Amino acid sequence: MTAALDDITILEFASYVSGPYAGMLLGDLGAEIIKIEDNKSGDSFRGWGAADYSATFGSVNRNKKSIILDLKSEEGRAAALALAETADVVIENFRPGAMDRLGLGYDALAAINPRLIYCSITGFGRTGPYADRPGYDTVGQAMGGLLSVLTDLEKPQPMGISLSDHLTGIMATYGILGALMARTKTGKGQRVETSLLSSTLAFLGENAARYFEEGNVPARKTRTETAQVYAFVDSEEKPFVVHLSSPPKFWKGLCDVAGHPEWVEDERFKDKAARRKSYDILHAGFQDIFKAKPRDHWLDALRKADVPSAPIYTLDEALADPQVQHLDMVTELDHPKVGKVKLLTGAVKFSDTPVEIKTPAPMHGQHTAEILARLKNRETK
Repeated sequence: MTAALDDITILEFASYVSGPYAGMLLGDLGAEIIKIEDNKSGDSFRGWGAADYSATFGSVNRNKKSIILDLKSEEGRAAALALAETADVVIENFRPGAMDRLGLGYDALAAINPRLIYCSITGFGRTGPYADRPGYDTVGQAMGGLLSVLTDLEKPQPMGISLSDHLTGIMATYGILGALMARTKTGKGQRVETSLLSSTLAFLGENAARYFEEGNVPARKTRTETAQVYAFVDSEEKPFVVHLSSPPKFWKGLCDVAGHPEWVEDERFKDKAARRKSYDILHAGFQDIFKAKPRDHWLDALRKADVPSAPIYTLDEALADPQVQHLDMVTELDHPKVGKVKLLTGAVKFSDTPVEIKTPAPMHGQHTAEILARLKNRETK
């Protein structure tokens, strides 16, 4: 069986997370990803670890080939142009105008390859008052409104994951796949653009729709009250969550487990609207109860009552969970310098065009000779 994108070649002029993550996702689908790096240290994430391989770099650069080109030299630009002539996709996440100054912008490459799909990832967009500002993950989270619904604004804390970076990579992948599909109909490539700001804001569609309808600015607590989501700690300070959503049976089941079936008929909690108004009262009442016994006791009882609930796992606990192990989401690969490396696999499975993780992140310039030899062979034909 062949992979979905096994005939697609992608040039990646990108570093850090957003662009490399998009390239990695497409590489998992079978595309050949040629990562073009400078002749100094390459992708900045390489320097976050030892032996030309950091866990951070490795997490978003598997299934790729690395080639070193000095894009400020005539020779390097010529090689990049030659690669672009037959490539299907370019991914770049420089600041606006940087690729144009190198002679590798959309107009220049589309002129030599009209079928090329050119994906630009920026912090704030290619134009506009903030176009030239540096854009990094937390800036995208903050300005896109995402951080405001993830943290308490009275005591704000940044997130423990580069969420906007990864969201932007997913949005870029979505755009590239759409453009590839469009090309099968038109025969033409096109420019695809996304940014940390636009991707983050687009992700807040549910919150925005409620704001447009009600005029109330959402905060972290807004959805917890609306969706009736609760977080508690047990007698051992172990955290867990309950998500009641809308079905009345979940509310009844929670009351039964807590030993207060009469709360179902209590006027303060008689329907979802009432429970939303009484959210703080309910949370405090349930928390007093759940502090009395261990988490496993409560989760077992909640599962028997068919109430949506789960432990709040740390990453090591999540990886040890039997359902996660059943999903087979960890793979191990051989790296020429650091030996065995473990990575999480993708979240999507295909019945006919399998996703495959073949290689770990490449060493800096590992495939330069191979790719340049390919260009020379093409010139001699």
